[in-house]
Amino acid sequence: MPEGKIIKALSGFYYVLNEGNVIQCRGRGVFRKNKITPLVGDEVVYQAENIQEGYILEVKERKNELVRPPIANVDQAILVFSAVEPDFSTALLDRFLVLVEYNHIRPVICITKMDLTTAEQKELIHSYAEDYRNAGYEVMLTSSETEEGIKELLPLLEGEISVFAGQSGVGKSSLLNALRPDLELKTDDISTHLGRGKHTTRHVELISVGEGHVADTPGFSSLEFMEIEAEDLNYCFPDIELLSEECKFRGCLHIKEPKCAVKAAAESGELPQYRYEHYTSFLEEIKDRKPRY
Repeated sequence: MPEGKIIKALSGFYYVLNEGNVIQCRGRGVFRKNKITPLVGDEVVYQAENIQEGYILEVKERKNELVRPPIANVDQAILVFSAVEPDFSTALLDRFLVLVEYNHIRPVICITKMDLTTAEQKELIHSYAEDYRNAGYEVMLTSSETEEGIKELLPLLEGEISVFAGQSGVGKSSLLNALRPDLELKTDDISTHLGRGKHTTRHVELISVGEGHVADTPGFSSLEFMEIEAEDLNYCFPDIELLSEECKFRGCLHIKEPKCAVKAAAESGELPQYRYEHYTSFLEEIKDRKPRY
């Protein structure tokens, strides 16, 4: 049986790429029975009489999967956040980073719309960028209008399945258009009434960019830590995880424990205060989460 990769899911159809050909497939009823939903990025076994009439028979084991956006087997996440319009949010970025780290996906922080910043805003963004680089993250500063950072971003996509994710209106589609101008993806301006972007991407689809594939995903602005346990959170902050090696007590949650290296680093400024505050806020959210039955 032939095998391929799902590159688009739309209206009950799955579009499978195999050796340059795209076959339109449906899922067999066995998936519904076993509560398996094929996802974009899945490696699948299928059968097809022609390119219009195929059926997915098997979904191969996934190395990871995301729920929002629904995609599997992601190598890296390009977390797209705008410097302005909407304003850069470290709290929202840290929330995305935690979920990406938990799913063992390599994050790349991409800050867009640098051409729209004032001198003061630019200085602040560069300060944040330095903080996140010190935490171990790759940070790109870009502009789809001036093409700042676009050439530097391209090599990071080679040979990878990358998901472009972020808040609505930050310029994900504009960034993809800058990376591959022939795409002509639809973009919308920020809603001045709501102060946030309109959703321009309606489905998940893998798009070839150079030798890699990227997924433009529907924008969303709320993320919940449904799977993450309190003891997992430490590992989702690489800078805190590194500092925690110096904590006196193993399994330290960095809240009330004595001789905690993470609290000491936050107090001294070695760890940015906002990173520690986000950690403690997320920890409280996880502890307050209602148990699932």
